[in-house]
Amino acid sequence: MAGRLHGRTIIVTGGASGIGAALCEGFAAEGANAVIADLNLEAGQALADRIGDSGGSALAVKVDITDRDQVRAGIAAAVERFGRLDAYFNNAGMNAPMKYLDITESNFELLMKVNVLGVLVGTQEAAKQFLEQGGGGKIVNTASIAGRQGFSSFAPYSAAKAAVISLTQSGARAFADQGITVNGFAPGVVATPLWDKLDRDLEAIGEAHNNFASMSSGILLGRPADPSDIVPTGIFLAGSDSDYITGQIIPIEGGMILV
Repeated sequence: MAGRLHGRTIIVTGGASGIGAALCEGFAAEGANAVIADLNLEAGQALADRIGDSGGSALAVKVDITDRDQVRAGIAAAVERFGRLDAYFNNAGMNAPMKYLDITESNFELLMKVNVLGVLVGTQEAAKQFLEQGGGGKIVNTASIAGRQGFSSFAPYSAAKAAVISLTQSGARAFADQGITVNGFAPGVVATPLWDKLDRDLEAIGEAHNNFASMSSGILLGRPADPSDIVPTGIFLAGSDSDYITGQIIPIEGGMILV
């Protein structure tokens, strides 16, 4: 039986690890052509090989999301292989915690470039491809609960993810007439390599009280998320069931931030 995403081509930036890898595997299991766009081509290719060995369809491409030419080339490679693009997930991101009074211009600019400019460029280039195909298509952005509530140990990241929410709303308004939807999801605390690094960084700056275990303690459902917890919402946003939804951010955080 065909999967819910049968024949759809979906690009996921940051697709080689963490949430992105879980999404790619989940999409492929539902019949999609999963395009793993990541700086780490070796890891992306290893994931593509695993998906292929399981009977799925995948392509790995090396993409720096802050480089428009690379973003454009990644989309072109996907279209060359699979014929079209149906959904684009702006998932790649990064964090580099600092105490509020210690935040530097370079720290702020880096987090804004990766987490905000990367989303803008990805959205623009995906939309151009959708329009070239005649309209329609889905753009999905990885926001965060940090975009709804600022955290002192990573203020620039919180500001960046708030900007992602705004770009999602702006994009929804910009492309609705062309049948392109722009949505996002906001994870909370997710057990990924990103958090392993964050815990080390937080300890190094004397902010260990804001670590993974501490932030997980207030989750109503009693545990942090696994990347697999994100996948069902990703499938929903990539498929036809979400056709009448745009400009929205779906929280996936176990009841951590209630707004």
